[in-house]
Amino acid sequence: MARRIIIDTDPGQDDAIAILLALASPELEVLGLTAVAGNVPLALTSRNARMVLELAERTDVPVYAGCDTPLARPLVTAEHVHGKTGLDGPVLPEPQMALQEAHAVDFIIETLRREPAGSVTLCPLGPLTNIATAFRRAPDIIPRVQEIVLMGGAYFEVGNISPAAEFNIFVDPEAAAEVFGAGVPLVVMPLDVTHKALVTPARNEAFRALGSKVGTAVAEMTDFFERFDLEKYGSHGAPLHDPCVTAYLLAPGIFSGRHINVEIETTSELTRGMTVADWWRVSDRAPNATFIGDLDADAFFTLLTERLANL
Repeated sequence: MARRIIIDTDPGQDDAIAILLALASPELEVLGLTAVAGNVPLALTSRNARMVLELAERTDVPVYAGCDTPLARPLVTAEHVHGKTGLDGPVLPEPQMALQEAHAVDFIIETLRREPAGSVTLCPLGPLTNIATAFRRAPDIIPRVQEIVLMGGAYFEVGNISPAAEFNIFVDPEAAAEVFGAGVPLVVMPLDVTHKALVTPARNEAFRALGSKVGTAVAEMTDFFERFDLEKYGSHGAPLHDPCVTAYLLAPGIFSGRHINVEIETTSELTRGMTVADWWRVSDRAPNATFIGDLDADAFFTLLTERLANL
């Protein structure tokens, strides 16, 4: 039976590729996309989510708009990485499919209440505002979540939006602290692993060589996305952060990490949003997350390219 997931997202080129990988994989049933403000404001993330579904010809998957600001802070966005639309690179048509009328948080709550306990996995690819708001509003759903597999945080790679913090956690550290403290089984894809999932020129050519609308769009997304990382890190290609979440659901064996304690810094302005990961297990704090540190990059890109060929 297919694993049932809700993808909570702020697309973002890498979010788009994570969504496409899920839609291309019969082992996963995407119950809906919930949009959150993050890489760009909510109006654009909810638009981009629908554009990605239309690119994949999967307008049967509903899109719900969620929270437009973090729990306790003004929104910080990342147009400097993703372009002014959040999905710069390919030229995609304006979406024709409608947004659902319900709020994303209500959809998350109602789905977890309706489906059998332990049968729905949450896959957050952006700030954790929608998830934390759902948990606040309906604490009864927390034990019903099968697992949360998220992209966020960093330890050895430290920060990409501040010296100490990764963007998704930095944008809404209060939400992250609530989700990390909720007691749900948690798998974290930090920059430590995602910076090893680099689109080299050869890997990008493999996307383009699929010869499909999706393959071409993905290649154009990573072409655009790459400029920022080349300039900043001098790396050979763009890191595909968010697709690591989907790939983990499909092939957990290509990833490795440790079950450790991870706390979120919310009070220090210097290290706001830092994921304080007890990698060396030097504290007596109880483990609350599987913190991934490495992946087999060749296996990851083989999986991604083979699956995208299904669309």
